[in-house]
Amino acid sequence: MSQATIQFTRPATLHPETTLWSQAEIEALYDLPFMELVFRAAEVHRQHFDPSRVQLSTLVSIKTGGCPEDCGYCPQSAHHDTPVENQPMMTVDEVVAAARNAKANGAGRFCMGAAWRGPKDADLEKTLDMVQQVKALGLQTCATFGLLKEGQAEKLKDAGLDFYNHNLDTAPDKYADIIQTREYEDRLDTLGKVRGAGLSVCCGGIVGLNETREQRAGLILQLANLAPQPESVPVNNLVKVSGTPLDDADALDWTEFVRTIAVARLTMPKSYVRLSAGRREMPEAMQALCFLAGANSIFYGDKLLTTGNPDVDADRALMDKLGLQPL
Repeated sequence: MSQATIQFTRPATLHPETTLWSQAEIEALYDLPFMELVFRAAEVHRQHFDPSRVQLSTLVSIKTGGCPEDCGYCPQSAHHDTPVENQPMMTVDEVVAAARNAKANGAGRFCMGAAWRGPKDADLEKTLDMVQQVKALGLQTCATFGLLKEGQAEKLKDAGLDFYNHNLDTAPDKYADIIQTREYEDRLDTLGKVRGAGLSVCCGGIVGLNETREQRAGLILQLANLAPQPESVPVNNLVKVSGTPLDDADALDWTEFVRTIAVARLTMPKSYVRLSAGRREMPEAMQALCFLAGANSIFYGDKLLTTGNPDVDADRALMDKLGLQPL
């Protein structure tokens, strides 16, 4: 699309949440010259947030491996032969100790993930005490436990959960290439249950899955048109793990990842946009451009479920260089 065709009937910065974005609008944003796109996103970011503040979240796997889903990117899937070993659920004391350590290191939100298609009621009951005790430490609480059944979101809310994470992963027309054991609509159904229970939504996706730019725009389209928009939007860059079907995926050009951050900021101006998986492989300059383009949240700690993440000291050093402070 040429620059001459990039026209909007109203500024993207003023896009009301009640007005749906179109695929063409989002593709037009992606097609802007790189520096122009980053500049526009930076302007919008400053309208809604202090650009010197970054929200820090720590993510811990409370139950690892053996997941019955076949997500092509995930080393925890029982369908793939990967280096990840199955581990039983952590105890409440272990989870609380990890949360205390996260808080001492500066994290403001503690996220608990479990390798389930969805929690059985007995499994969920074991997590409620974890949520209560982590909340009592003064941390925001988040969980990602897969598909939820009726009444489960309400139980988590009553226990003190603040956020529930359930990513859309990719565009609807790419979804079946990545996952065959669940439908796209299953994810939307769980998000509906989460909203119905009064929980805040953490919902994003993954880029670098051999998708096209149009499909990246399609992912943003789905996220931006959720009503209301997600409070947190994690943007993951695929971490390729030996034994997964996507181990040989083509590397995404770094500018395309930054573009995705910028488009997420422009279309979801009031959401926290989180630099998530893949950050350990990102040069500092690339991360700095992501922060400039509107990212204002990171996963903080040396591990994300089963994949690596920059260590705390490295993140502190980078934040000091960029003049960024924890939110």
